[in-house]
Amino acid sequence: MPGPEPRDAALLPGLAAAVREAGALARAAFGTPVKTWLKNKTSPVTEIDIAVDHLLRQRLAALAPDAAWLSEETEDDPARLAAARVWIVDPIDGTRAFIAGRPDWTVSVALVAAGRPVLAALYAPVFEEIFLAVAGHGATRNAVAIGASPGAAIDGARIAGPKSCLERIAALAPSFTTEPRVHSLALRLARVADGTLDVAVAGRDSHDWDLAAADLLVHEAGGALTTTGGATPLYNCATTLHGVLVATGRARHGTLIALLRGQDLA
Repeated sequence: MPGPEPRDAALLPGLAAAVREAGALARAAFGTPVKTWLKNKTSPVTEIDIAVDHLLRQRLAALAPDAAWLSEETEDDPARLAAARVWIVDPIDGTRAFIAGRPDWTVSVALVAAGRPVLAALYAPVFEEIFLAVAGHGATRNAVAIGASPGAAIDGARIAGPKSCLERIAALAPSFTTEPRVHSLALRLARVADGTLDVAVAGRDSHDWDLAAADLLVHEAGGALTTTGGATPLYNCATTLHGVLVATGRARHGTLIALLRGQDLA
């Protein structure tokens, strides 16, 4: 994983302030009637997603004017592929949860260089939790260092993810302890980084903006986020889609990948 340039690490306080401001904007509308529609006929979006997207674009462009932009709620600009750095943003990760009045939605932002995240900020406004990471410098939650759970065993390991994936994993290793699904995928992965979960699964067709910030949190907390074959995801590629991914502590990761390698969890 590349380390951040000094200029990248220096952006962390401004990034944290921006995601807090964005989260406050979303939280102010949380639980109130908001305009909602479908994009691509399947995925809900609200006027708050768009407002947060606009706010973050303004704030992050001011922080790093040379960085490109990739967001769930902005039309993709292929010019990002040639950029040295790119902000990857999910204004509200867990929009369905936001609409339904559930608390587990987040604001997710990563700065990516050479295909990998070097800065990350993930804010869960309802829980008042902000996760921050700089490549090579660890991860924090509310300014306290966090770490993935230790150990290599999967017996009794706490796992969360899509029901279909968990059913397939249970057929291979019924000793996992299934935890309630966290609706924000980024937050689900962050729960591995802070040790709340031992394993988290991302179903097929997650996007860069769902993953990039949480990816850095997991790795900086002593974990790994990979495909079921053990490959580390790359971001800011021509396609933003990913297959099934698993996150866990590094010691447990080898055990898990040995179990899942060659299995179809999709």
